[in-house]
Amino acid sequence: MLRPRRFLALLLAWPVAWASATAYQPVDSIREAALAAVGGEGEASLDPALRMPACAAPLQGRQSTASTVEVSCPGGWRLYVPVRQRRSQQVVVLARGVSAGETLAADALSTAQRDASRLAGTPLSDPAQAVGQVARRAMVAGTVLGAGDLAAPRIVRRGDRVALVSRRGGVEVRVAGRALGDAAVDERVSVENLSSRRILQGRVAPGGDVLVTP
Repeated sequence: MLRPRRFLALLLAWPVAWASATAYQPVDSIREAALAAVGGEGEASLDPALRMPACAAPLQGRQSTASTVEVSCPGGWRLYVPVRQRRSQQVVVLARGVSAGETLAADALSTAQRDASRLAGTPLSDPAQAVGQVARRAMVAGTVLGAGDLAAPRIVRRGDRVALVSRRGGVEVRVAGRALGDAAVDERVSVENLSSRRILQGRVAPGGDVLVTP
């Protein structure tokens, strides 16, 4: 006959022994089933300590929402797994570091595939979009380039002598002027008419002339 203490010890130990003998479904297999449902690209959020009963049949995965996959054991349990899908996108990246104000040449640019969900803003997709543009800040190799990282090259600099061009009624008048700031093509800049000493606002033309309104 078991003594009371001996019996109590066996009773307490029984659930532990039963639990240790219970088979659980490997977490990695649940993750694989979830990712397979979205084409194998992405990340599935699962707690490594997850304990689901082992399934005798292959797991089934079905996309439930844009960010959730239902993984189920046929005839058994069902689990909803958060999944972040990964969509590859071609972007323009720096092949080498550049300094602030540097004009970008083709050899400074390359392309790479990046996870679109991790990209901020709207990255450039074609190196031709960046060639000839000026870096707004210093950037290291591998930086993904967006339009906000670049500026159009300044073709007019403060102090430059420029032609002030006024057109009205088919008549064009050109006078000498001096730029009072830096500007790129199609940007506005303050200029001084060297004849009248008046300060005007004009728009920079591709050739460097400043178009002013009479």
